[in-house]
Amino acid sequence: MPVPCIRLLPLGRLAENRLAATPVVAPVAPAWGLRHHSHTLVLVVACAIGVYLCYRLALPFLSSLVWSLTLAVVVMPCHRWLEARLKSRSAAALISVLAVGLLVVTPALFVGQQLVMQAANGATLVNAKIESGEWRRAIDSRPRLARLADHIEQRVDLPGAAQKLAAWLTAGAAAIVKGSVVQVVAFALTLYLLFYLLRDRHAALRALGALLPLADAEIVRLRERVSDTICATVYGTLAVSAVQGLLGGLMFWCLGLPAALLWGVVMAVLAVVPVLGAFVVWVPAALYLALDGSWGKALILAVWGTVIVGSSDNLLRPVLVGGRLKLHTVLAFIGVVGGVLLFGAAGLVLGPVLLTITMVLLEIWRERTATEGALIPDGEGPGSGSAAGAPEQPAAAVAPAAAETRPPAG
Repeated sequence: MPVPCIRLLPLGRLAENRLAATPVVAPVAPAWGLRHHSHTLVLVVACAIGVYLCYRLALPFLSSLVWSLTLAVVVMPCHRWLEARLKSRSAAALISVLAVGLLVVTPALFVGQQLVMQAANGATLVNAKIESGEWRRAIDSRPRLARLADHIEQRVDLPGAAQKLAAWLTAGAAAIVKGSVVQVVAFALTLYLLFYLLRDRHAALRALGALLPLADAEIVRLRERVSDTICATVYGTLAVSAVQGLLGGLMFWCLGLPAALLWGVVMAVLAVVPVLGAFVVWVPAALYLALDGSWGKALILAVWGTVIVGSSDNLLRPVLVGGRLKLHTVLAFIGVVGGVLLFGAAGLVLGPVLLTITMVLLEIWRERTATEGALIPDGEGPGSGSAAGAPEQPAAAVAPAAAETRPPAG
């Protein structure tokens, strides 16, 4: 019986034979024309359109939404204490809203009434001073000022300008009264939204966290930064306005002007409003002193209001706000001023908040990118190795030799 002949083949040739016999399946690129991807694309477009329409719906209420959120963040410590004592979220929210309404409405009504009254009285007083010529007699005692007054009087109709100013101030006071109705409605809407933000804040935060593509720690971080920004903006603004009112009222008292305490409070309240400020009070007071012949007092008040009261905002705000706001002074300035120009009074808070949210999201993106880069070992990135993306073969394979039988020759 013939003995079969055995030939040993290396492992490399055996692997080549098996690879040649194995069918190669080419990777299939994602087909965006398939029904599944078409449905996904339609859903994305529908969501984008829905978000835009919801933004348009909320735009008329943007100011009330921003102020209600701001008040909710500011009063949250007191509200939590009250909620723990009452054991009722609705009752605690109602008491907090009523307290906020009293704290805001009472000063606003007081200051508004004083402004309307003093605007009308000031216009009447200025008109009477100019028509009587009393200001001219006070200036004639000073030759240099008399020549300047003659030059101005030849080119400007002062009595006519005073009458126009009085008419403008009267019309402006009436417009303020009419506009106050709209402001009352907006404030009532703010309190309405504040009630639900305080009562249902836990459900709102859970819903927001479920929608955001962020981890729980990142959501907590974003919420804390936004809260710090709102508190820093509000507390810093209130502190600066209080200092400006104190400085203005102190100078009124030193110069012997009437109702120094009252006008100090009015200046402090007006300093909170971005478009207005303490100058709305001290500029007419300086003009009154000048028309009354007290030129020295008028000059002192003008310099004090411009240099001391006006610059206190730029000096104190970075110190009081900068640490907690965690924004550079230039960025904080752009956020506040740009927010006011873009969104109105609500931009005082909304501008810095938008800057803070953007910076936090960029920081999270940078941290995620750095973490993903650290998880990839050296030499395993795209394009590394002898072939792009090909697995590296071992240098030598140690395996038993494969045997192939064949019949003997002959």
